[in-house]
Amino acid sequence: MTQLDEELLKLMQCPIGRAPVVQMGDWVCSTDANTRRKYPIRDGIPIMLAEEAVQMEPAEFDRVLEQLRKAQP
Repeated sequence: MTQLDEELLKLMQCPIGRAPVVQMGDWVCSTDANTRRKYPIRDGIPIMLAEEAVQMEPAEFDRVLEQLRKAQP
């Protein structure tokens, strides 16, 4: 698993919902509850294209939000 730079993640957003993103393993995940999209990371590069997005199940999205809560001071 490639760990993306935290500063890069702060600058990125979901191209569909324009929401902030967090990394979960080999995926960059949107924090937008309406779209629940995640984008693959390939060879250390996040592929932030709408056609590459996969919709997360609600339980997986809940884990993303939990990670976001833990990351905030």
